[in-house]
Amino acid sequence: MTEITLRIDGKIRQIVAHPARRLSEVLREDLNLKSVKVGCDAGDCGACTVLIDGAQHCACLTPVVQADGRQIETLETADAGLSQRLQEAFLDHGAAQCGICTPGVMMAAMELLRVVPAPSEDQVQEALAGVLCRCTGYRKIIAAVMAANAPSATVTPLPGASVGQPIRRLDGRPKVDGTEVFGADYVPDGALLVRAVRSPHYHAAFALGDVESWAKTNDVAHVVTAADINGQNRYGVIPPLADQPALAETHTRYLGEPVALVLGLPAIIEALDLSDFPVTWTPKPHSLTAAEGAAKNAAQLHHDRPENTLIRGNVSCGTPDDALAKAAFTATGRFETSYVEHAYIEPEAGSAWMDGDTIVIQACTQAPVMDQEDTAKVLGLSVDKVRIIPSAAGGGFGAKLDVSLQPLLGLAVLKSSQPCTMVFSRTESMRTTTKRHPGTMEATIGADADGRITGMIFHGDFNTGAYASWGPTVATRVPVHASGPYLTPNYRATSRAVHSNGPTAGAFRGFGVPQAAIAQELLYDELAMKCGLDRLAFRRRNVLCDGDKTPSGQVLQAVGMEECLDALAVHWDRAKADAAGFNATATTRKRGIGIASCWYGCGNTALPNPSTIRFGITAEGRLRLHQGATDIGQGANTVITQIAADALGIDIATIELVGPDTALTPDCGKTSASRQTFITGRAAEAAGRALKAAILRQTNLSDTTALKLGDGTLTVQQGSEERTIVLATLPRDAHGYVLSAEETYDPPTSTLDENGQGTPYAVYGYGAQIAEVEVDLKLGTTKVLHITAAHDVGRVINPRLAEGQIEGGIAQGLGLALMEEYLPGQTEDLHNYLIPTIGDMPPVTSILIEKPDPEGPMGAKGLGEHVLIPTAPAILNAIRDACGAKITKLPALPHRVLAAMKDAQ
Repeated sequence: MTEITLRIDGKIRQIVAHPARRLSEVLREDLNLKSVKVGCDAGDCGACTVLIDGAQHCACLTPVVQADGRQIETLETADAGLSQRLQEAFLDHGAAQCGICTPGVMMAAMELLRVVPAPSEDQVQEALAGVLCRCTGYRKIIAAVMAANAPSATVTPLPGASVGQPIRRLDGRPKVDGTEVFGADYVPDGALLVRAVRSPHYHAAFALGDVESWAKTNDVAHVVTAADINGQNRYGVIPPLADQPALAETHTRYLGEPVALVLGLPAIIEALDLSDFPVTWTPKPHSLTAAEGAAKNAAQLHHDRPENTLIRGNVSCGTPDDALAKAAFTATGRFETSYVEHAYIEPEAGSAWMDGDTIVIQACTQAPVMDQEDTAKVLGLSVDKVRIIPSAAGGGFGAKLDVSLQPLLGLAVLKSSQPCTMVFSRTESMRTTTKRHPGTMEATIGADADGRITGMIFHGDFNTGAYASWGPTVATRVPVHASGPYLTPNYRATSRAVHSNGPTAGAFRGFGVPQAAIAQELLYDELAMKCGLDRLAFRRRNVLCDGDKTPSGQVLQAVGMEECLDALAVHWDRAKADAAGFNATATTRKRGIGIASCWYGCGNTALPNPSTIRFGITAEGRLRLHQGATDIGQGANTVITQIAADALGIDIATIELVGPDTALTPDCGKTSASRQTFITGRAAEAAGRALKAAILRQTNLSDTTALKLGDGTLTVQQGSEERTIVLATLPRDAHGYVLSAEETYDPPTSTLDENGQGTPYAVYGYGAQIAEVEVDLKLGTTKVLHITAAHDVGRVINPRLAEGQIEGGIAQGLGLALMEEYLPGQTEDLHNYLIPTIGDMPPVTSILIEKPDPEGPMGAKGLGEHVLIPTAPAILNAIRDACGAKITKLPALPHRVLAAMKDAQ
């Protein structure tokens, strides 16, 4: 141990530490500087970036002795003037979404801005190259840094007129000043550290040895095994198919499955070598792909699922075989996609403790009520004895819908009767959490002599991994969407979710639709060329319109596909001319353009998925919105409040947000499937109107032109008339409000019959994108030069946040197309698994189309999921346009592009 001197915020801080201890640990744990985030402990993500003597360093790679005597700056302690200007710019531009990477980004930006007050885009990209962001797509970050020393441009909407305004994120300040509390940022006093003992095999039987003697020898306070579980040792997001144990009992089905927990003092548990934990493994045959899992001789993972088939999906209409036989032109193809890792910068983390007889779990999540229900079942407690407080989520994208450490923390607290904390390592997170489903898809599409689609047949096998998770949702949603947003009168789409010993595949931004879109859109390009039609014109000729019937038999309204493609037409013509001009003289590199469309049903497929909002006024004159939808960076806290404020007709700044918290907020359902703006937004709109009606009943006025809360009063105006309500004179309800409303909205859908006919969704979102790329003909590398994206959002609630969703979705779609391939047991960190960096992300032109849907709140539709869907196929179509390479196995890594070019020649 060595005495170390650090100069922080103008003060000398002396600590005693091992000289090799990570600076990030010292700053976070000893000095409570929690803006320093830890996403990898390997220098790959840059979330821990600090300034040492003015230069950026990864604190996780810096031994504390190297900082001895030097000046250390974190976001809490950096130069107040520059830091404040940068914070304002980030808020103005919407440059922080989830916020986990924001402190690291801002520290890197401050190093640049001190030397170059008005940097160029290239300078910003170079300075921020060491920090990864998974949410934003970087474009808003670049704009904010370039504008940091420019005047702020805050938008302040009039009361009742916040919808449609690019107001700042209401929860944005903690994200940019470093005070946001993520899963690892709160640890109760005296908490024990929890670590999991995990299987080193894809499939194995095991037997535990003398764990008590091992624990005593290693100063471990407690060991938890499946024998300690008092409830049901299984969980799952779809209760009838729940199949995943919190702790395996005798067999493990995937690499990294937990078999035991060890608890103790943090210093002991953190340093513990778990390789000698007393467990005997008997490896068993395993499968890693859907084809291997479906093979006749494959090991069966679940006794009640023959052929390892979890579920099948089907949608059919008309006579597709006959239509294809009579088609003037057909296109056929087989396409494969890989496992894709969510790669959020925050690994799973949280803490738990007892509050009386209630266990409280504060952790990152997208679905607090689902966590509460699953955790209660595992612990053997009634639901009301489990409270879930979502910490800020440092990204999610679907993987934080499933429980991960919540039941493990609960088991640890019940075993030890002490507070407990748990943080997954980066490898642990990537090895054990859900992935995007790998898909193997085959399809044939036919068109008549006029270039109109006559029929389509599609089948997809999806590798759902060891456990069910969201496999049924993917297998059901894909056949509904596999036609794309095109009129297809004769159609048969089938799907199968197959178990393997790979990582469990779950929800990832699109629930299988991005995979299906790759097959359909690449074939539509081929079909357009066979028909002799321009690729955009072919799509424009076939898109769904108002009054058209989907393959599920649903008659659509408010379809914005024509408007999206029409908005892209001028950009398409410009991009074609630009590519042709470049290719006329270039020899070793060629440019191409591609286009793809999308549609996406908002919410659960043909199932109930209600949201409930509570809105209330206290006797003291405080207005509170109980909003239980978790905001994982997409902007739900802001958008839902904008809708509620306008429905009530009040200044949005008056509203105090409560929640999400299962003890304080009604259930707003899970944050997934682009459902929160639509479904929770509808509930918020209804609650605002109901509260307004309750207020009017107190005044005998027919409407309001202004509402103003004062100290214990509410003043209501209608034209020249004015009424003042003395709030303390009104009785309080069960929640302590004198005026309140609680409203629920559940979309009107219907179950699907044996042919997939029915109303799977009440509202759809639509969009189309153009990709412009440049391919190096010798290396096979692809650079995306520009994306133009037109998306029908129904009604724009917040244009800045909508643009942020588009850019972030495009970044993930770019990764899906060009670089992201999770290989179990191999790409388990952010060094070997590549996601787009700031230098990979092209400029994006976003076009927001407004075709209001009468079912949506103030006409709005969802957006978050479908922005990703067209990106990958547009890029792949652009690659083919540039060099002839038809990519059928994703991602389009250089060796695959070169092989496809050779095949094309």
